[in-house]
Parts: sequence; structure tokens; C-alpha cells
Amino acid sequence: MKAKLLFGLALIGTLITSCYTETIVHDDFIEESAFNTDQVLQSYDLWYIDINATQGNGEVPFLQRAFTISFDTGTVYANNNIVGIGKTGNGFGIDVGYYSTLRGTVEIDHDADGLWLLDVFAVNGNTIELYDSRSDTSYYMKGYNINNFDYDFVFYDNINYFLQEYDAWEKTYASEEGALNDFDDENFLQFLPSFFRSSIDAPGTAVSNLQWDFEGDYQVYDVENDETLKTLTLAYDTMGNDYFELYVINDSTIELYHPSSETVYEFKGRGYQQYLKSGKGSTVKKRQKTSNPVMKVKRLRQL
Repeated sequence: MKAKLLFGLALIGTLITSCYTETIVHDDFIEESAFNTDQVLQSYDLWYIDINATQGNGEVPFLQRAFTISFDTGTVYANNNIVGIGKTGNGFGIDVGYYSTLRGTVEIDHDADGLWLLDVFAVNGNTIELYDSRSDTSYYMKGYNINNFDYDFVFYDNINYFLQEYDAWEKTYASEEGALNDFDDENFLQFLPSFFRSSIDAPGTAVSNLQWDFEGDYQVYDVENDETLKTLTLAYDTMGNDYFELYVINDSTIELYHPSSETVYEFKGRGYQQYLKSGKGSTVKKRQKTSNPVMKVKRLRQL
């Protein structure tokens, strides 16, 4: 049987210096106090949910869609969107519900997903497990304070979700430099979890009126030895592949550099989907276990 937490003030002090390990090992302490459990949950400003470490075939909906979760004197906060992460709620995200602690257990009353009773376990000094006994599913999360949390890393590590958080991306700029190519005609892109669509409709067309002319697979790649560079391939069903270097200008603007034509394009996000407490965001958007393939290429765009 799993052993619950026994965290006093001395152990909370060790949270700052301990390191995360992907080998899941539980501490052999049994929690005697709900107060100590609450101290543990509040010992860090943010808990980053390592979705790829999740164990079990079930699901806790609000943990499945969150990038971070925070516990602050009875209130639960979450960063459910990549857009605005680090800014929304001063970095904590949005208020999504309330919590109370029992001995080694946290009871969360989520605004959209209702009441959940989750066991709390120590993995190591700065990593905890929240375990849902009903579905036999465990979520692992690492603690950070606001002033040392790398929001940029989270942003780039989850850039696929950033692309999906807008209903469409409208082309707003194309450089005069660069050879003519078929992508010049594309004015809108839409990224869905498993495929993309594009449209040659005139700039300014309302998203609801767009006619999607092409669709196909897409893939975002990490680049070896370059953490902030991502590359993107668009595999059209009828026209072959396009390859781009992908740059993020701000929370609503991306730049696509097309090496084969040496053309620079900018796209602006339209129709931001904020995942709040209810509505389509709470039922549709979920994080999945993913790992971008790695490309061994050199950055060609000179910024």
C-alpha cells in the first residue's frame, strides 16, 4: 500500500534543494496532519504537471488540461492556456475552484469538473504525486516558485498547444524578398490536434466564413542544441510538403521562414480559445503524452 506524506517544517525546507527524478519512488512516511499536507501543497507557488509521466488509463479532467496548478489558502489556480502563460493571474493562471486537506489527501471542488478526492504522495523533495484512486491514475508535478519558473521553457515545450489555441492564423505580412512559391497564396492556417487546414480566402475574411481549400498532416520539431528554435512541416494531401522555421513574435503572432524560397511570413491569431471553467475549452482541450521529434538542422533565418 502506498505511504502518505509526513511533511513537517524541516522537510519543507528541503524542498528547495532537492532534484526531480523520473524514477518514481515514494517516501516512507505516513501523514498524520491535514495541516502538514496543506503546507506541502502551498510550499511552492506553482506545480508543473509532467503530463508525459502520468501513470494509469484514467483521467482527472482539470489536471489533464492544465500546465500548472497552484494551491493558495483554499483556492486552486491553473494555467490552462499557453497563450498568456506567465501573465494571466500574475503567473498563477485563473481561479478554477477550491480545496481542503485531510490527512495526506486533498479534496478539490473544481468549478467545472466537480468534487475530487486525491491522495498526495511524495516522490522526492520538490515533486509530488496526486493519485485518483477511482481511476487508478497518478499525475506527477514538480514545484517551482514564481521567480524561478521558466515560463519560456513551458511555452516552447508546448508550442503545439499554442498553435491550436486560435481558431485560425491569418497571414498579415510576406516579405518582398524571396522566390515565388505556392505558399504565397495561402492566407489562413488552422491547426487542429491531428491535422491542419489552409485557405486562400481574401485577407480580412471572418473566420466563420472561411472555406478550407487544403488539409494535411503537420509536425512541429525540436532542433538539436537550439531550445528556442522550432521547425514546422506542412504535408499537403495534393501538393507535397512545405518546411519552415517557426518563430514566436508574441502571444498572438508567429513568423514562418520558408528556407526554400527565402520568404518570411507573419501570421496573426484569430479567435482565441481561452480554456476557462466551462464551455468547449473544458470538454475539448486536453493535453496528451507527446514528444516532438528532433531535427538536426542549423538556423537559417538571421534575426
